[in-house]
Order: sequence, then structure tokens, then C-alpha cells
Amino acid sequence: MFESVQGLLDEHADLQLRLSDPAVHADQSLARKLGRRYAELSGIVEAHRKWHTLEDDLAAAKEMAAEDPDFAAEVPTLQADLEKAQEKLRRLLIPRDPDDSRNVILEVKAGEGGDESALFAGDLLRMYTRYAESRGWKTEIISANESDLGGYKDVQLAVKGNSNDPAEGVYARLKFEGGVHRVQRVPVTESQGRIHTSAAGVLVLPEVDEPEEVEISQNDLKIDVYRSSGPGGQSVNTTDSAVRITHLPTGIVVAMQNEKSQLQNREAAMRVLRARLLAHQQEQIDAANSEARKSQIRTMDRSERIRTYNFPENRIADHRTGYKAYNLDQVMNGDLEPVVQSAIEMDEQARLDAIGE
Repeated sequence: MFESVQGLLDEHADLQLRLSDPAVHADQSLARKLGRRYAELSGIVEAHRKWHTLEDDLAAAKEMAAEDPDFAAEVPTLQADLEKAQEKLRRLLIPRDPDDSRNVILEVKAGEGGDESALFAGDLLRMYTRYAESRGWKTEIISANESDLGGYKDVQLAVKGNSNDPAEGVYARLKFEGGVHRVQRVPVTESQGRIHTSAAGVLVLPEVDEPEEVEISQNDLKIDVYRSSGPGGQSVNTTDSAVRITHLPTGIVVAMQNEKSQLQNREAAMRVLRARLLAHQQEQIDAANSEARKSQIRTMDRSERIRTYNFPENRIADHRTGYKAYNLDQVMNGDLEPVVQSAIEMDEQARLDAIGE
């Protein structure tokens, strides 16, 4: 597996030269693309340098061990450090998801459970917003359909990252959130104190960087405008500013009504449509390469129950990775990293196993 390292080291050196050329930065799209690849390779270069240094140090310690007890004592520690460095480098060499460095549009939709499900959807939105804040990411609500009790029937959140390193990308860390999230608790509407189970669906879409990435013909779009409405059917706008766009070849429908301007709603709808079309294209690629990707736990299928949030026991459990903890209150306040990390580690191991087959 390490045979490929030299080619990556050469590519890193070449990118360093290209990024020092002012002409490259005249094309922001190209500079962004090269910068992301450079950041990804920088981690590999550093890991390789550390692994190589430890190899040399271990060889030197073994050579001097017979003459000096101090060197002999260092051998076990250096051996352990070398094995850790080797494992880290091996994981960094796993081919990455090409979308890892992208920002995301995260959709949360109430499911079974009526008002309680909508309230839980609002809790999930807050959890993701707090998690994003903890990582220095920016968030923006693109669209929200509120429920009467203050939750959300559905809401779309754009999350923007702050790093070129794909390993730290928003999509790299949130892509495993897609699926059904189940909650067990006593609803605020429950007078008898009984525990209810309800659910909300989450969909994570990698956002398109440049509109040109996803080709959309105007002839493939059916655009309808209508009057916006709020909770309970109340009119919140006296003009036809809401927009519904249907992509005829795929049947994908996006509706936006949060903005007062029809133009703003149309721009927001196109932003979400591009993300959904990118995901649709990736699903087709995944289907064509299903054998190569069968071991991955990544999913954007809302029908898969991925996690349970049990409030009476303060317990969170991920059904894919086996992760379980009794700090649900902290997780709902944004402390999601250990849960996310369990999914990332499981995916990395599955990729490693696939390479070894």
C-alpha cells in the first residue's frame, strides 16, 4: 500500500509550486480545487515524514542497544510509536470520498409522531447548529416550515466549513447523519407522563461549489410561483413570491417560500436543486460501483434508522457503529464529535478491509 506514497509526495511538491504562481489564483475555482488537494496531501506528507523518522530512530536504537542500555530501553517505545505512525499513514492513504471537502445542505424533516416529531426536528437542528459552532463553521437556515408548537415540519440548514483539509470538511463529518433519528421521551403534549417514540429524518447533501459543476438546462425545469403561507395556513405574503421548481428528467421538486422576494426564493431553490442533483448523480455512480462501495456505512436513505435518543435514560445509541453513551443532554447541546468519530472510524476500517480483500 505504501508504494503509492512517492507519487503523492511528488504531487504535493508540484502543487506547492503551482500554488505559489499568482496566475493560478486569478482563477479562484482552480485555486480552491488545488488548495484542497494540497491540504489533503499535506497530512500524508507529514505522516510519511514522521513514519520515516521513527524508522531511522528505531534502526539506530537497535544498532546501539548492545553497547548502551539507554538505547536498548528506547526500542520498545520506538517500536510502538512506529506501529502507530504506520497505522495513521495507512489510514490516510485510503481513497477519500471526493465530496468530503464540500459544504453541506442538511435537511431535517419531521416523521412519525406529529407535533412531538416536529419538536424533535427542532432539537436536532439546534444540535447540529451547536456542533457547527463548536467547529467554527457558519450556518444559515435556507428554508423552514415551522409547526404550531414551535418545532419544524421541515427545515434546511446550509453549513459552511473553514478548512481546505478534506478530513476536516463539513461533508466528511456530517455525511453519516443521513437516516432516521428516533426519539424516546415524554412529549410536552402528554398529560399522563407516558414515554412516546417518534422520529425525524435527516438528509445530508454535499453543496455544489460552482453552478457550472451541475449542468441544468432551463428546458428541463418547470417553475411555479404561488403565495407563501405560514403555520395554520395563515397568509404571510400578499404576493406570489413562493417558488416551486421541478426538475423534469429526475422528478426532483424543490419549493422555497422563506424570502419575501420571488428572485431570492428562486435562487435558494436552485441552490438546493443543484445539491440534490449532485447527490442523485453520486447515487447513480454508487449503484454502478456497488461492489466497490458495499462496505461503507454512508447513507442518504431516510428510511434507515441510524440512532436512538432516549431522554429518560439520558442515553444515545448509534445502531450502525454500536456507539452508546449516557450523556444525551450534552450531545443535544452540540457535543456530537464522539458519535461522529465512531462513524468515521467504522467507515475507515471498512475501507481498509475492502483494500485488503
